[in-house]
Amino acid sequence: MDRIPVCIRADDQISQLGVTAELRPRPEVRVLGADEMDEARVAVVVTGAVTEETPQVLRSVAAQMGEARLVLVTPEIDESDLVPVVEAGVMGVVRRREATPERLVTVLQSAAAGEGAVPPDLLGRLLDQVGRVQRQVLGPRGLNFNNLTEREVQVLRLAAEGFDTDEIAAAVAYSARTVKQVLHDFQNRFQLRNRCHAVAYAMRNGLI
Repeated sequence: MDRIPVCIRADDQISQLGVTAELRPRPEVRVLGADEMDEARVAVVVTGAVTEETPQVLRSVAAQMGEARLVLVTPEIDESDLVPVVEAGVMGVVRRREATPERLVTVLQSAAAGEGAVPPDLLGRLLDQVGRVQRQVLGPRGLNFNNLTEREVQVLRLAAEGFDTDEIAAAVAYSARTVKQVLHDFQNRFQLRNRCHAVAYAMRNGLI
């Protein structure tokens, strides 16, 4: 098994030790020491709360870690916090109460593969907000802020609901390669970093 090199950056020693203790026994990952940080494929950032300063902290960690993908572990996060942290480079989000070793490893594997993983209820609430604006504000005025193709909408909505590439392909009867190409083209068009950033951007701008 190719173990994922992971570094852990917590804002307090207890959290640092706790997450390290959860991940160190797992055969899927290799927790790096302080002198091995440049080998990390994923950086786990553990914070006590998401604040206005959190996106800047995340950008700083991303700049230090080079190519490593970021996963954020925090006690609480709502839909208004999600987009700023994703735009700061986060690919995975885990609430502390849900941060079992199994859940952490699943999110780390997704991040290492370049796929986003966030609590599905957050994406669901964002979708609800966007849909409400469309129905209550734009629709009655004959307006629509969706300028995507139907295929892009289908793929992005399913990605927002937490489906992986193969599941999206099965749901919309496209090949997995086509699904990846749709997401890749959307990311390139709007200069987005990854799938999670693409979904967050589409929701924030009312595209889905």
